[in-house]
Amino acid sequence: MPKQKTNKACKKRLKVTAKGKIKHFRTGRGHLLSKKSAKRKRRLRTPKLVNSINVKRAIRLLSS
Repeated sequence: MPKQKTNKACKKRLKVTAKGKIKHFRTGRGHLLSKKSAKRKRRLRTPKLVNSINVKRAIRLLSS
């Protein structure tokens, strides 16, 4: 049976924490930042944990 390949797009966007949780970085920080408030940009800077519904899917994509 062939090896399962890691999804490279997920590898770039997701990170597994020490306790096994998966965190992702928020969208909306690429461009058009002048119209966004400093408070909004500051909140977008902080990472967030992947929703419990999508954790199983994310682990499958990250497993190599």
